[in-house]
Amino acid sequence: MKRALTLLLALIPSATAAQQGAILYERAVKYEFEIPEQWAARLGDLEMPAANVTSMLLFFNESASLMIPAPAEEEEMPGGTEQRAQRLATRLRMASTARSDQEVLLQAYVSYKDGSIAETYEFMGRTFRISGTQPSYAWRLSGEQSEFLGYTMQKATAEHDSTTIEAWFTPEIPVSAGPGLYGGLPGLILVVSVNDGHTVYSATEVNLTAVEDGVVKPPDDGQEVSREEYEEIVAEKLAELEATQRSRRTRRP
Repeated sequence: MKRALTLLLALIPSATAAQQGAILYERAVKYEFEIPEQWAARLGDLEMPAANVTSMLLFFNESASLMIPAPAEEEEMPGGTEQRAQRLATRLRMASTARSDQEVLLQAYVSYKDGSIAETYEFMGRTFRISGTQPSYAWRLSGEQSEFLGYTMQKATAEHDSTTIEAWFTPEIPVSAGPGLYGGLPGLILVVSVNDGHTVYSATEVNLTAVEDGVVKPPDDGQEVSREEYEEIVAEKLAELEATQRSRRTRRP
């Protein structure tokens, strides 16, 4: 993946500029599905993956940021039990009634000038685009510091919409950006953990190369819906899935 980031940034002008660059993150979202009883005996000692792990790329400049999926490299597929475990995890995730198993944040755009945002989500095979305003996080600085990727980080915490957030940011990159919609701190967020590690973004590479004009812009993919409409769709589809799963469990001998 580092090679993919290097190749991608090689296409961008080499002249450096203040408060511009790209950050490669590893995103891990813990699975919430339960392993059916009828599967348990067949799994034996097979170790199921605990989280859905993907790579995300954050471009930022002085006025905005955009997070997108990192370009995928051709990698040798794992074999044997590891490949089998990943296939089973994918099947269980697709049948899960947990929102975090069905929902994937694909893109997130944030404007520092007016606070506007645009996000695209994949939910049960459909892509939705939502516009709005960046959340206002009531950050509390703890005074704790740490070293990460050669940068000095400081810890900040917040609670927002029933979620607890722990962020580690570096004032050495003086831009109020971070993965997803997380930001508003006096430095770029390199690590963020939501709800005690349920979702974790962790930077793996930092490149402070100038970003080409036109790269950081709002996404235009997906069906445009309001936040309220999207929440209604999510609730309705999860309820339908739960009813289907309950019916199957009832019919099972």
